[in-house]
Amino acid sequence: MRFLIALICAAALSGCGFHLRGSESAKLPYQTLHIALPDTAEINVGLQRQIRSIGTTQLIDSPKDAEAIFVQLNESRAKSILSVNAQGRVREFRLILNYRFHVVNAAGKELVRPNEIGLYRDVRYDDSTVLAKNIEETLLWRDMTNDLVNQIVRRLATIKPRDPNAEDDE
Repeated sequence: MRFLIALICAAALSGCGFHLRGSESAKLPYQTLHIALPDTAEINVGLQRQIRSIGTTQLIDSPKDAEAIFVQLNESRAKSILSVNAQGRVREFRLILNYRFHVVNAAGKELVRPNEIGLYRDVRYDDSTVLAKNIEETLLWRDMTNDLVNQIVRRLATIKPRDPNAEDDE
């Protein structure tokens, strides 16, 4: 009886077009891509993992042979104080991550104009739990980096590449 119910539920879900959210919706418009970042950079590792999981774009080591080259223009990380207590000690602070990138072809012509992504997280601070708050901050930076990678892949998948031979309209 349970098997029959499970079978009916599976048939109903597959018939309505339901599918798990995944990389299917994030197909990149490039056959080959080179990521112009150091191999050990967190963002490079995350981008490579995401793009390989999509499976439609091949990552290559040589920028000369790539259809598109992902280039980081700027990355800045900052920590600012949001509030202080009556003794002048920090109660809350904000982690800020700003990232700019663009995509060019092997000739250096722009395929995707510069994009900027800004992320922030607010963190409560307590002097009595310094070690725990430092660990929390490290985990939040890692979470922000993962969120950044996901946003970059989504933008690369949705932004239509420009024709590099067309005249610039600006």
